[in-house]
Order: sequence, then C-alpha cells, then structure tokens
Amino acid sequence: MLPRFPAVTRCLSLAALCVAGPVAALEFPLPPPGEDIIGQVQVIKAKYEDTFADLGTTYDLGYSEMVAANPGVDAWLPGAGTEVVLPTRFILPPGPREGIVINLAEYRLYYYPKGRNVVYTFPLGIGREGWGSPIAHTTITAKTPNPTWTPPASIKAEHAADGDPLPNVVPAGPDNPLGPFKFTLGTPGYLIHGSNKKFGIGMRTSHGCFRMFNNNVLEMASMVPVGTSVRILNDAYKFGRSGGKIYLEAHTPIDDKGNPSVVDKHTAVINAMLKREDITNNLRMNWDVVRDVVAAEDGLPTEIGTPNTSAPIVSSAPIDLQQ
Repeated sequence: MLPRFPAVTRCLSLAALCVAGPVAALEFPLPPPGEDIIGQVQVIKAKYEDTFADLGTTYDLGYSEMVAANPGVDAWLPGAGTEVVLPTRFILPPGPREGIVINLAEYRLYYYPKGRNVVYTFPLGIGREGWGSPIAHTTITAKTPNPTWTPPASIKAEHAADGDPLPNVVPAGPDNPLGPFKFTLGTPGYLIHGSNKKFGIGMRTSHGCFRMFNNNVLEMASMVPVGTSVRILNDAYKFGRSGGKIYLEAHTPIDDKGNPSVVDKHTAVINAMLKREDITNNLRMNWDVVRDVVAAEDGLPTEIGTPNTSAPIVSSAPIDLQQ
C-alpha cells in the first residue's frame, strides 16, 4: 500500500494557487485548443463546526472527492485550523466538449453550453451497489419543475421489505426525493434530479439516477434545453495536457453496476492513455509518478510527463500499478 505522504505534499504544494473564498458555482472558461485542465486547487482552514458534507455544499464538491483529496482528515470533525484541500481542479473528460458529460468514476457532471466558451461542473450522487447508473449516449427528453414521484415496483418492494412502504405517488414538496426539478433522459427509467436529502451528493446512494444539490439542478434548469446530448462515461483515469506538460487524474474505479471494481490498473491506465492519441506519441512519462498517482486515487491532476521528447523515462525496476 502506497503511503499517503506523496499525495499530501502534492496538495499542499498547490497552496499558492488557492482562490480566496467560496464560489457560487463551478464555472470555468474553456482552456485553449490543445489544453485540458480547468480550475485551481484550493486549500482552506477548517472552522470548528465544518464537516466535509457542509464544505461540499458550499464549494460544489461531493463527499467522496473531499475524502479522497484529504487522506487522514476526519470528514465529520476536521478540527479548527486543519488545512482542507478543495479539489477544484479538473482534467476535462475525453471526447467532444458539448452538451452534458457525466463521469461516474468521479461522481461529476460537466456541461458545455452551446455558443459559450465556458464549462460548468457539478457533483453527483450516482447508483449505489446493485443499482448501477448506466453508461450511455442519450439526450435530455423533458424538463419538469416541482415533479411528483411515482415509485417503480422494484423500489416499492425494497421499501416494503424494510418496513417502510411507499405510496403510489409522492407529491411535489420537501418530502419528494426528486427535489425541485428533474431532467428526463432518453435512457428509460433514468433522471437527473434534485434531492430532499442534504447528504449523499458525491456518493453511491441512488437507485441509478443522478442526484444533484437542489441549487445546482435549478441552475442547470435555466441553462440546459431539451434535446441536449448526454454522454455517460466511467473513466477512473483521465490524461490531459496543460502548459506543455502531461497530467494524470486518478479516481477509485467502480464497475458498470456501481460496485467497487477490482481491475488491472496497468491495463486501465494504458487504455485511458490510448484514448488520447494526441499525447501518446513521443510521450516522456515517469512511471514511478504514475504509480504514485494511481495508488493515491486522490482525484487531483498531477504532472506525470512531457510531450514531444525522444524517449520515455523508465524506472530502475518493473512497475506494478496494483500496489
């Protein structure tokens, strides 16, 4: 097991990049052509009453990504004065920068509004174990404010077995699990919606739908038209280019059913790299650093090499990314 020290030093070395104060929404200008990274890591000092769930609500971050970026810090009682890393720097997902892109492995949605040179990104709750969210290319087919909820038979049966029977229809209001707004997807049975629970965003908590903070889903409601493309990916490893350097962002892999995935990490990293043909040719990469990034799974873009050089860096011993 890789010690956490390398990941922590990477976080704290970025303190000079911090942005002062919370943000109302994670909106960023798109990087120029050939660049892939948006945002800056922030480091704040926790107050006595802070929890990761509260900080996530304030900074548009999910619970799991807060935990991953802060190994060794108590998520429910960080402690007054404790430095907390806010992982607000991202490698954009591979593929076209248009419409909505959801990456299950990072519990995050990206929205590229048509005709504007910006991207919005929001944390998501996704399907829990046994109720995985789909991998698909679909569209937004409907938008519904103040939705009612008609629980499907499978969910009614689950609740009944737990002694918590559900009505046939849950009216709009504070007890509705869809929150104040829902987007219907072309993939039958799946929605993007708000929530009546404060916690669970950035975690595997849903029956397959995509949960958002209510303020986030309402912000999306005003921007996203019916017919918008929705690409749903499951990429634990993202490669990107910025400032003439190559970066890797690693998350804990989950399988297509939403369960923790036991994968061949070496193969998964290579496959992710091969998706980026623009950076794989003549890539000079430090595999020791790659191993550290993959082991840490902290979700922070980390420099792992440079492009357009004559030969790759090789380690003095074989690299096992499964360590």
